Amino acid sequence: MNLFDYVADRWDRLSLQAWLHVSEVVQSTIIAAVLGVLIGVAVYRSPIGSALATALASTILTVPSFALLGLLIPVVGLGATPTVIALVLYALLPITRNTIVGLGGVDPAIRDAARGIGMSRVGVLARVELRLAWPAILAGMRVATQMLMGIAVIAAYAKGPGLGGEVFSGLVRAGSANATNQALAGTLGVVILALLLEAVYFLIARFTVSRGIRG
Repeated sequence: MNLFDYVADRWDRLSLQAWLHVSEVVQSTIIAAVLGVLIGVAVYRSPIGSALATALASTILTVPSFALLGLLIPVVGLGATPTVIALVLYALLPITRNTIVGLGGVDPAIRDAARGIGMSRVGVLARVELRLAWPAILAGMRVATQMLMGIAVIAAYAKGPGLGGEVFSGLVRAGSANATNQALAGTLGVVILALLLEAVYFLIARFTVSRGIRG
């Protein structure tokens, strides 16, 4: 059986796994974006705070996926929970760092002008600074999403949802019938989904970043 026939015969199962894979990555990215932006807002005016937040997020990224999942499983069990926690932790670095960079790059003159017309500190942050920092934040989210697409495959170790189960099952059954097709179907599925999400980010940037900011 060739790869095309394998996918066609198992389309229902593969499409469900693909949906679960995308769903866990997107949800984890959104959660990480909320946390990363909040952290960035809290520390971007402090060089020490910014350096500390970036260093902590970088440290998390140095922990191997298998090791982090292995530490989480005894605490929260198997399934989606350890997977989402691990993905959120891994996504924090690019989002937090880009939030700090984006907010720090706002021209002080623009802040002063906004305050000069009577805007509050919160108003300046929400209506001026975050809008100008949005392209950098979105770029951090895009990098995080692409990174998580691959890491989510490892989540099969914790019985997490997604295409990782196909990849791992195919590798474990190497040499048996359809083992190669199974591993390839999972791997190519992740690649295709990553490309589709990249296109989604392009459209989001197209419709949410003004031409003036895009330069």
